[in-house]
Amino acid sequence: MDPLVARKTWRTLEPLHGMIYFVPEAAERYAAAGITNDRAGYFASRAAAMGEVSADVVIATFFNFHPDVVRRAIPHAWTEASASNLLTARLDAVDAALRRALGDLIAGEQIERAATLARQAALVACERPEGRPLFAGHAGLEWPDDPHLILWTAQTMLREFRGDGHIAALTIEGLTGCEALVMHGASGEVPGAVLQSSRAWSDDEWSSTIAGLADRGLVDSAGEFTDEGRAVRQSIEDRTDRLALAPYEALGEERCSELRELGRPLSRAIVDAGLLVPARPR
Repeated sequence: MDPLVARKTWRTLEPLHGMIYFVPEAAERYAAAGITNDRAGYFASRAAAMGEVSADVVIATFFNFHPDVVRRAIPHAWTEASASNLLTARLDAVDAALRRALGDLIAGEQIERAATLARQAALVACERPEGRPLFAGHAGLEWPDDPHLILWTAQTMLREFRGDGHIAALTIEGLTGCEALVMHGASGEVPGAVLQSSRAWSDDEWSSTIAGLADRGLVDSAGEFTDEGRAVRQSIEDRTDRLALAPYEALGEERCSELRELGRPLSRAIVDAGLLVPARPR
């Protein structure tokens, strides 16, 4: 299978997973569990699949956040809410948000079939947990019963499977978390200023990182790609695609196409309902 088929299939359904980082239902459920700080809720709820881990584990697995912002949240968050309670709160938030966005779609055969296909892919990923700690944590959780929650769980597992592979690709190139963000910004996919702010790097740290990458010939003094930097970025993306291929290759092109067809109206409903717009400034 062309790895781009796997990338397209993952990307088509990614709104189903990604909305949990923006919807107000998440902050409400985390607050009810005991965590009222948005960043702490994000770090702890996503890391909770690995247990009540240290800040260093979160820094390593999340990769590109400023270590200080992680340490302000972890491990203190575990004194406010247990990992088990946060996992329950997160799934409750997913349930409420998806019901709000999907309406009648949530009870249709379409979402049940999509859940079946995505789960098949995720179970193949479960055969390859080596070197993928954040994925492995999610792979060890119990499956929910409702089709829309099965679909969210499967897409979350596939997202973390891909994400762990992406971090492996970044480390092969010897990039730090901040360097990876500068390279991402240089690609034009997301403005560098947004990445810098959301991951809490200072202006001095950002400028110093650009200078270091410029010394390596990967960007210029303005943080724009050189030809070499563009080639390195493409190599990282190609390797990420190859490392994420196995679950979708097991489905085959026909069922991947079916999953994309089933997922498009679901993802569109999530976007149209505003679930990917932050409920409050982050």
